[in-house]
Amino acid sequence: MRRTATPPPPARPRAVLLMLALAAALAACRSTAPADRTDAAASAGPAIAATAATAIPPAQARAIAESTARARHALEKEAARAVVQASAPPPPPTADAAMQRAFVAAAPATAVHMPFAATEPANTERYENRDDNPVQRTGEQPVSTFSIDVDTGSYANVRRMLREGVRPPADAVRVEEFLNYFSYGHPVPASREVPFRVTTELAPSPWNPKRQLLMVGIKGYDVPRATLPPANLVFLVDTSGSMESPDKLPLLKQAFAQLVPQLRAQDRVSIVVYAGSAGLVLPPTPGDRHDEILAALERLQAGGSTNGGDGIALAYATARQAFVDGGVNRILLATDGDFNVGTVDRGALETLVADQRRSGIALSTLGFGQGNYHDAMAERLADAGDGNHAYIDTPEEARKVLVEQMQATLLTIANDVKVQIEFNPAQVAEYRLIGYENRMLAQEDFANDRVDAGDIGAGHEVTALYEIALAGSGGERLPPLRYAAAAQGSSARDGELAHLRLRYKLPGQERSRLIETPVLRSSLQPEPGASLRFAAAVAAYADLLRGGTNVEGWDWDDVAASARATLGEDRWGLRRELVELVESARQVTSAEPTAAAAIAAD
Repeated sequence: MRRTATPPPPARPRAVLLMLALAAALAACRSTAPADRTDAAASAGPAIAATAATAIPPAQARAIAESTARARHALEKEAARAVVQASAPPPPPTADAAMQRAFVAAAPATAVHMPFAATEPANTERYENRDDNPVQRTGEQPVSTFSIDVDTGSYANVRRMLREGVRPPADAVRVEEFLNYFSYGHPVPASREVPFRVTTELAPSPWNPKRQLLMVGIKGYDVPRATLPPANLVFLVDTSGSMESPDKLPLLKQAFAQLVPQLRAQDRVSIVVYAGSAGLVLPPTPGDRHDEILAALERLQAGGSTNGGDGIALAYATARQAFVDGGVNRILLATDGDFNVGTVDRGALETLVADQRRSGIALSTLGFGQGNYHDAMAERLADAGDGNHAYIDTPEEARKVLVEQMQATLLTIANDVKVQIEFNPAQVAEYRLIGYENRMLAQEDFANDRVDAGDIGAGHEVTALYEIALAGSGGERLPPLRYAAAAQGSSARDGELAHLRLRYKLPGQERSRLIETPVLRSSLQPEPGASLRFAAAVAAYADLLRGGTNVEGWDWDDVAASARATLGEDRWGLRRELVELVESARQVTSAEPTAAAAIAAD
């Protein structure tokens, strides 16, 4: 049945009533004449009324008169504005606030509309702007250097958006964190003499067989949970007002509550909170006092502003008090990253954290919530603190990070891990590192032990992908150079496509160690293995979310088919979940933008 909107009442009677109200207001203003000093003082407020019995100096009387005139002018202006509002045509009936915003934006500039009662809160989530790594011509730039990354926060955060039917901002998608969210079964190290093992795989690219994908896999040695060294943990919890919603502080409590039962008598747990100021909720407490720790967590409530700087300082002081020599000393900062009082500059906070990491206390971040999530802050603080960053969107993700991967999250087995690959210009015409844009290092930083880089936890895997074009393959994307042929010559190492170097430090040591291995042309396989195929599907999934500029003809169907064909054992169902997310991503990226959505983005 077609509904007809009820016509609005005539505007003229309303305007007449407003004019009468204006006249009454003006009359009231005129009745308070400056000459009548007692009445003027009473109308000015209690402080002035208290002195009404005494004579008021001329200067004060003039001030009162000027204040009264300003008040009368404000009343006149407001009444005139109300008349304009009454005479303006009302907006048509709408179904929701988004359509109301669209109507306001389309109205003439002279029209003034009353504010809508139901408005959506502004989305102030922040993500660091970055561009994809460019294609490099090997003859001009043969060396690629980057810091490893074990963070996974970007993947879980984007998953949260897709489940809500929201298209993620391109800058929220970090390909390396998508890749490192999954396990690829990289070979484990033969012994703990070297804390991890480096392997490579080379095969044609699935979206362009004229190019190849080179997968670099790093696998750290694992430590049984029972043999973890004693842990000194500080839960640094944001309890500001912005943490009140169910996906923030309540979920945060559930997350830490899953970790607590894993703790032992030799462990120590402290809880520091911060809002407008910082406080110690639980002093260093033996880890086997589970009920006491859980009760302290349950008492936490949200309220106030966010003074993260003071909270971080108190957390480090508490961690130093309970420091365990040869053990795990780590702060777990749980926040939406929205610091708004005290030290709020990200650079200053990073410096604060970086200065403290020399004490042997690491800082990891756990991101929570939506609407005001400050992704860049959470990620960069973890980097500066020699920790890792995860985003907790569900209790299942909390279990994955804090229980299933507890050893990797807490115990660092190598610091400042850097990767450098030198490509052979005689064999490789071009290359492009997929992801790791904010982890790139200068070539000279590789051997500089004073330059900070990423850390690896027990059992962690790190995966990186390069897309390369062999010389003369036809897969080159850069235009040929006129004089390039004259500069090329045969090499004594024509059997090598590249040379991989890796540097790392053992915990507590200042000098790095070096691992080297060549990438041989003979290692090129005709077809990628299951791990490389799945990694390629993950990289393509991330690229399509960012706009799909690097995967050529591949689309969502190709990504889903490739991921579905390489599910493997998939113990926790994470790969199957990716296949489901591909369909969600297809829907949000193919939806036609509406006028209301465009206005809301402004």
